[in-house]
Amino acid sequence: MSRIGRKHIDLPAGVQLEVKDNLLTVKGPKGTLTQDFDNKLITVNVNGNLVELTRANEENETKAKHGLYRALLANMVKGVSTGFEKKLVINGVGYKALKQGNKLVLNLGYSHNIEVLEEDGITIECPSATEIVIKGSDKQKVGQFASKIRDFRKVEPYHAYGVRYADEVVIRKVGKTAGKGKK
Repeated sequence: MSRIGRKHIDLPAGVQLEVKDNLLTVKGPKGTLTQDFDNKLITVNVNGNLVELTRANEENETKAKHGLYRALLANMVKGVSTGFEKKLVINGVGYKALKQGNKLVLNLGYSHNIEVLEEDGITIECPSATEIVIKGSDKQKVGQFASKIRDFRKVEPYHAYGVRYADEVVIRKVGKTAGKGKK
C-alpha cells in the first residue's frame, strides 16, 4: 500500500497544473517544469486546488509508480512556488569561492582555480568567501549541481578541509599519537 501516493497535493496560489496525455506541466512564479508519467497505470485528478493520483490496479509496479509520481509532482509544485536551495561550506587554509558574472571561481588548494558556469535554471550566490548557495526550481538539478561542486574537494576526515553541505556532519578521525611523550 502506497501511503505517499494516497496523499493529496495542495496547489498554492499562482501555480497551474496541466495534464496532457502522458505529460505533467506545472507553471508557477519560479518557472515551468515538465515530467513524463505512465498514464495507463496512474490517473491525475485535479479538483480546484487539490490534486490526487489514483492507480489503475494493485500490482507492485503500479504501487511503486503511484508513490513515485506523487513525490515528483509534489517536488515540482514546491519548486515552481518556493524553489529549492542547497548550502555548501568551504573549510581549509586559503580555500575560497568567488562569483564572477555567471561563473563560480573556486580556489581549493590545487595549482589552478576551478571555474564552474551556472546552468539553466540554477543560480549561484556567494554570501561570503566560504559559503555557496545554489538555488533553483528543479530539485534534481539543484542537488546534482551541488554534488558536482562538492566533488571538486571532498571533506577529509582529519582536519575537515574541503567542501561540504551546511547540514553535513563530518566524523573526525584522531591523528597520529605514536611517539608523543614516550621515551
